Amino acid sequence: MSDFYLALQGLLAGHPLWFLFSSGFLSATLLPGSSEVTLYAALRLDNISLYSVIVVATLGNTLGGMTNYYLGLLLPNRTLRQKRGQQLERWIERYGYWVLLMSWLPVIGDPLCVAAGWLRMNPWLCFIAIMLGKGLRYACLAMIFKGLI
Repeated sequence: MSDFYLALQGLLAGHPLWFLFSSGFLSATLLPGSSEVTLYAALRLDNISLYSVIVVATLGNTLGGMTNYYLGLLLPNRTLRQKRGQQLERWIERYGYWVLLMSWLPVIGDPLCVAAGWLRMNPWLCFIAIMLGKGLRYACLAMIFKGLI
């Protein structure tokens, strides 16, 4: 497994923050992906600060989440309901924007962002909630990877 990380670090060496941003963005969209491996590889590079890695990963992942939000705006109307959609709608109606702090969670995070757009929630408040949730997640992961926690 260490060979994989070394190869990934070699790939990151030229433009590590752009690669990290792209990985964070793509993993937050409805496309499958995981930015944790890229985060870990970027943290192992000595020439990039912990703060920069957290900010870039958070920004990319947040913008990916907002892409899902805007995809939700494209859904025709709220009459198209499925069981999963109803559950997400209930969570959002019950907890409001706070539920978007969980947008980093696997499986339900992306649909939460789509549902926020579908429900026509305020995009700025969604952006802030999504960014806070994803930023806290990356900060915790980075500190765990660095052995600070």
